[in-house]
Amino acid sequence: MKHLLSALLTLTLFISCSKDKDEVKDYTAQNEKEITDYLAQNNLTATRTDSGLYYIIEEEGDAEGETPLATSNVTVAYKGYYTNGNVFDQSDEQGVAFSLTQVIQGWKEGIPHFKEGGKGKLLVPAHLGYGSKDYQSIPGGSVLIFDIKLISVN
Repeated sequence: MKHLLSALLTLTLFISCSKDKDEVKDYTAQNEKEITDYLAQNNLTATRTDSGLYYIIEEEGDAEGETPLATSNVTVAYKGYYTNGNVFDQSDEQGVAFSLTQVIQGWKEGIPHFKEGGKGKLLVPAHLGYGSKDYQSIPGGSVLIFDIKLISVN
């Protein structure tokens, strides 16, 4: 009987610990504050979408430039970093070509705000990025900032 009770207790602890590990945490309020604090500290004005994405258009781009759709193939030069300034990824000046159907939701929603040749920033809360779990070197719940230059709509 002791062994059965001990086994049940161990199983209960194991299940509750693994449940916590798989639990999805909501970072929405925390990310919103982090983004608005970042904007205030850096004297930036951004547009907020209904989903919580913030974007800043610094250069409008070519007057005749094409604006991508969420399903377009694009070439983008970018630098990705956290609100503390630490860079986690960046392309070279020639940029990287990809389909917007293959990237995080923040890019699917944000890149179509730019015209070819346009530059700006995307401030992406976790729920539009990699979510509440760690992804490669990106900690779960992270706000991601991207300096963007839309080179072309392919």
